[in-house]
Amino acid sequence: MQRPETSEYNPYFQRYIDLTADGNYMDMLRQNTEDTIEYFSSVPADKHEYRYEAGKWTPKEVLMHIMDTERVFNYRALTAARGDSETPLHKMDPDKYVNGVDVSGRSMQSLLMEFNAVRAATEVLFEHMTDEQSRRVGNNIAFPITPRALGYIIMGHIQHHINILNERYLN
Repeated sequence: MQRPETSEYNPYFQRYIDLTADGNYMDMLRQNTEDTIEYFSSVPADKHEYRYEAGKWTPKEVLMHIMDTERVFNYRALTAARGDSETPLHKMDPDKYVNGVDVSGRSMQSLLMEFNAVRAATEVLFEHMTDEQSRRVGNNIAFPITPRALGYIIMGHIQHHINILNERYLN
């Protein structure tokens, strides 16, 4: 799957796509899976519930946000890949999702097992998507979006949050 062109997504998402490398998409996605699991496995236990500021997400909440966002992006990619350009794909409010779940009683290992399941579904979805399907346009309300754009955004979104965790939580 080729990198998306800038016309295939809202310019807001450029910051995520810029965080992805060039190369074979599926190889990069699998490496991103390994890197993400390795990264969150290495977060010290005393930081799992840490907030660098009141109202900010904990590392466990960040991981849950990554999973919830990936699920939403997978639905958007599926909708577009199947040729449905009519179903409106509404904006997701990440704070509502984080506030709607309690991960404080879950272990990082439990969350990583869930991440692995979510990512396995992502890998299968994109692995079997044809080039033509990856270029189909979904009705993302504010700006049209393609599955291949979403595929790259998924990886860059994780790197964005890892960068924040490194800067504000683990420095």
